[in-house]
Amino acid sequence: MKGSSKGGGPSALRAETSIDRRTLERLYTRLNRREFVHPDPLELLYLYDDPDDREVVGLIASTLAYGRVKQILKSASNALDRMGPHPAAFVRNSSPDSLRRAFAGFKHRFTTGDDLCRMLDGVRVAVDKHGTLGGFFSTLLRPEDETVLPALTSFVGAIADASRAASGVEGACPLPDPERGSACKRLHLFLRWMVRSDDVDPGGWDTVPASKLIVPLDTHMHRLSLLLGLTDRKQANGRTSLEVTSAFRSFSPNDPVKYDFALTRLGIRDDLSEEVLLLSRAGEL
Repeated sequence: MKGSSKGGGPSALRAETSIDRRTLERLYTRLNRREFVHPDPLELLYLYDDPDDREVVGLIASTLAYGRVKQILKSASNALDRMGPHPAAFVRNSSPDSLRRAFAGFKHRFTTGDDLCRMLDGVRVAVDKHGTLGGFFSTLLRPEDETVLPALTSFVGAIADASRAASGVEGACPLPDPERGSACKRLHLFLRWMVRSDDVDPGGWDTVPASKLIVPLDTHMHRLSLLLGLTDRKQANGRTSLEVTSAFRSFSPNDPVKYDFALTRLGIRDDLSEEVLLLSRAGEL
């Protein structure tokens, strides 16, 4: 199988490796465990008991979740150390000047301290008005919305607008704009952490239905989705993420992102590989 994977490519394997609900459930039972989280920025959320703190930590960690995971963890920990033991209180009590002092000299690849300051300025405005980010997001979510995408677009736009108004500085907010058609993997990862609640995802946003979540699609998850016959689309963009989510919804209508963590362990951790998927299909897990 490993040889055919290298030679035939995703299309050659699709029929052989198409997935079913029973296989996905075996993978979920086997791999959706706290012991398999490291290395993952999600582990930083476990350090905070207060849901208000966790949503701020989650936004920081997901915003910085690009590049090598070791550097992600280092940069996110650095950012959180600058905010003290209670990130939510830090944001509520912040000002543009205090944020600039706190994040002076910070840099994670293309994200600077100024970028985080602009984002957190917008977060402060939203929290001042709605109490929490989760409370704000809930006001944007309409019952008729099939997914979180419309609410997420408004959420990002409002934070970007508030950050410009509060800081008086024109500049790009580090949160990607869903209207531009990208998969917005990091934002959907943030929502998965905030909405779902199980042995891995801590949850806290109880007013947002898990049924509306969208799969956090990156190149790794896109490749797996091609292998498993969940999509034929060649680009890991927003349309593909919706198609993959729709496929997962057929297996788990109330929680289409349920299997995301288990599947993304394959090929990410050194002690796991895509061979686990083949074992699960053979009923050996």
